[in-house]
Amino acid sequence: MSVAVPDLRPPGRSRAWRWWVCGLLLLATMVNYMDRLTLNLLAPRIQREMHLNDIDYGNVECGFAVAFALGAIAVGWIADRGNTYWVYPVTLLVWSAAGVATGFTQGFFWLFVCRFVLGFAESGHWPCALRTTQHLLPPAERTMGNSILQSGAAFGSIIIPLIVYFTVDPATAGSWRGPFLVVGACGASWAVLWALSLRPRDLTTPVRQAAPEPERLIVSRWLLARRFVALVVLVTLINATWHFFRVWLSPLLAQLGYEERERNLFISAYYVAAGLGSLSAGYFTLLLTRRGLSVHVSRLAVFLAYGLLTGLAVWATFLPAGPLLLAVLLVVGFGSLGVFPAYYSFSQELTVRRQGLLTGVLGFACWMALAAWQVIISHVKTYTNSFSACMILSGVLPLIGFVALVVLWGRDEPRTVKWVAGSTDDSPADARDMDHADGVLTAHGKGITR
Repeated sequence: MSVAVPDLRPPGRSRAWRWWVCGLLLLATMVNYMDRLTLNLLAPRIQREMHLNDIDYGNVECGFAVAFALGAIAVGWIADRGNTYWVYPVTLLVWSAAGVATGFTQGFFWLFVCRFVLGFAESGHWPCALRTTQHLLPPAERTMGNSILQSGAAFGSIIIPLIVYFTVDPATAGSWRGPFLVVGACGASWAVLWALSLRPRDLTTPVRQAAPEPERLIVSRWLLARRFVALVVLVTLINATWHFFRVWLSPLLAQLGYEERERNLFISAYYVAAGLGSLSAGYFTLLLTRRGLSVHVSRLAVFLAYGLLTGLAVWATFLPAGPLLLAVLLVVGFGSLGVFPAYYSFSQELTVRRQGLLTGVLGFACWMALAAWQVIISHVKTYTNSFSACMILSGVLPLIGFVALVVLWGRDEPRTVKWVAGSTDDSPADARDMDHADGVLTAHGKGITR
């Protein structure tokens, strides 16, 4: 059975405009990653000039992760209650200011403080971005929208090594400070573009949902829901893999004997592969859906395929420095970012009214785990003088997450819902459904119908 569900896009806004906004989300993610990766790329130089060891560096990243976790809850709560049109650019300008301030730090303490503020503000990007794609796109198109959004991580990661390459003089002490100022200017430019492209009312139109939501979440039911637990496991494991390479790829390549400029050029190539992975994941999900598979099965199939590619990190651990190792790492990058769009889309199935808070809670759980993960990596590296153990584990974590998702998510699906562009009628009562077994609210789609 298929019932009409209206497309409540902002009045006077075209389909092309919605994809333009997704492009703005890509740019925001790009700035987000440029700000956080500037330090990672310059870590060996900054460690040397500030006399920081690997444990100090790991503690700075731990502080960033804890701040990200706390900010995810705080900004997620604010995003649900405020207008995303305003909340989004404010958080971006705050993290851009923290990035600029990093360029003026002189030692461990102020470096830690700047990274803490950066992490707290950067966490607001995801609740705001996911509320935007959930608001503007029907379920069948959200994975593609989330792919565009997530691919910004790769594009930012491609650009920042080039900025470092052309602005940092390897022979000049302190020249590492310049890139932080350049990236801060990019953040201010995005805020202007956002203000020119949207109006405050664009993100206040109600979002069509398949079930009425209570004014308050029943916390005990929500936290015990199988699907919520699945998402906690999934987001933690895929992020542990992604951020292992984000934080430690440059030190890993340095240990293998690659020079700073060689490392930066390769890291750009690595993130080109990652960006293609993110975009292609959304495309293949949409393609499978149009070929007749349900949205859920399409997402699972693409996630598994990209998780298997990420698993090649296990093989890379045993390869010597050379072209083959670099080629395998590119494939790992392709897979490790390609698993994210499906995760974001799964998270958007649980709630509409509390999407910001849900994203924040998932981010909190994830980043608290990542804080410990970065400390563990730094200690393992220090005491074994090798990244091998952590790299092997990073390769298999997405596959473990896939198993958890399949086991915990379940097969039950609500009745079919049809997304009808331009309709203004309320959906019939029989379109409403609640997944009582999980205690969470769901809204699904399969291509145009599900």
